Amino acid sequence: MKNKTALLSMSALLALGLTFTSCKKDDPVVTTPTTTRFTATLNGINEKPTSTTSPATGTFVGNLDEASRVLSYTVTYSGFPTSSTVTMGHLHRVATGDAAGVNGVGSPEIFFPSLTSPIIGTSSTLTQAKVDSMKNGFYYANIHTNNYPNGAIRGNVTRQ
Repeated sequence: MKNKTALLSMSALLALGLTFTSCKKDDPVVTTPTTTRFTATLNGINEKPTSTTSPATGTFVGNLDEASRVLSYTVTYSGFPTSSTVTMGHLHRVATGDAAGVNGVGSPEIFFPSLTSPIIGTSSTLTQAKVDSMKNGFYYANIHTNNYPNGAIRGNVTRQ
């Protein structure tokens, strides 16, 4: 009887041990990053359709969360003469069928929340068509001034 009890106890412990060792944590889920970085260098030479002689330069750095389709960005600029006042700043989208392509001009779509450098902003949720256009290089950053009302400095937004 002792042997039978010992064998039964040993079997129960073995079964219990196997049960607990097979209930390990699931392997961690590997996710693909859904953030895409974009940059642009702004200057007067990049301004279209006609370049400017503005001495100012700037940068655009953006991170697009593709899951939420929200763009977070920072725009910096410097070098405008004291006679210049920044009047507008935004991202334009060039129509994909535009013969001028990324050298063309388009309507402003994402307006900067301030005009003082550094400009830190977050877009509202973008449509998938806007996300696709941004990923394919059809956006540019533009800063306008009183001296250059059509645009003082510009930079094509490219994926990194």
